[in-house]
Amino acid sequence: MGIVPESLEGALVTNDFPLFEVNQEHILPQYMGWLCRTPAFVELCARASEGTTNRVRLKEDEFLRLEIQIPDTKEQQRIVIRIDTVQQQLRAADKLRSSIDRDIASLLTVRFQDTLSHAKWFPMSDVAPIVRRDVIVDHQSSYAELGIRSFGKGTFHKPTLSGLELGDKRVYRIEPGDLLFSNVFAWEGAIAVAQPEDSGRVGSHRFISCVPHDGLTTAEYLRYYFLTDAGMTKIRDASPGGAGRNRTLGLSKLMDLDVPIPSIEVRKSFVNLLRLMNASRLIRSKELSENESVVPALVNRLMS
Repeated sequence: MGIVPESLEGALVTNDFPLFEVNQEHILPQYMGWLCRTPAFVELCARASEGTTNRVRLKEDEFLRLEIQIPDTKEQQRIVIRIDTVQQQLRAADKLRSSIDRDIASLLTVRFQDTLSHAKWFPMSDVAPIVRRDVIVDHQSSYAELGIRSFGKGTFHKPTLSGLELGDKRVYRIEPGDLLFSNVFAWEGAIAVAQPEDSGRVGSHRFISCVPHDGLTTAEYLRYYFLTDAGMTKIRDASPGGAGRNRTLGLSKLMDLDVPIPSIEVRKSFVNLLRLMNASRLIRSKELSENESVVPALVNRLMS
């Protein structure tokens, strides 16, 4: 439920979208717009609805018989101004965070290009070969699976499965520091570095774990390279087939890909900067997550 904005004046809806006219002698449309986002109002709508889980419908007559308590319009205006002001401040902060992220991305791009001017090129098989850590599935045990997000967004934890649920599925143990590829979605950036919290998790044969040789390179550096335009072009060329799951990254093709290996000093300098920037990004991401709860909490408090 929400207030129709001026930009949608004259738009069309089906009878699945009941429309109600706001009586502005009693309630301001802006106040109504915030009110309908509160848990209490959502609960009122639920009371005026009926049907099965997938087809619960709001009953208009029952909805109109519901009662709500509202302050006078002057107090409504004061509340709306306060909420809108906080929301505008948070949007400004979000805009600043986005600008910082773009600046960081630009800086990393420039610094990475500098590392390439000091790099030699070697096949993946020489610097980060595939490592398979076989797991013997015990039907009495449980196994925590790992997932890889596309577009370079890191790893995530899948639900834990029992050995019975895994059945004959072959799984391999993943360790922190592994450079991971999803062989069905590497072409869209499903490339990540296993984190400390991923220790001991398992992945199917669809997950490719590469372990860089000490002193030559790191998983972080290689991940950054593969997520650049040049790196993704190589990954896509090594993933023949159509769209979706038909584009599979071949193991031998991956091992044949040439990757840049700068000197230890140059690589360490870039990786240290990368880690610093990632830590800064995590802080901003946490702030964003916290800020997203500010307005709903404020609305609920002011309208309770």
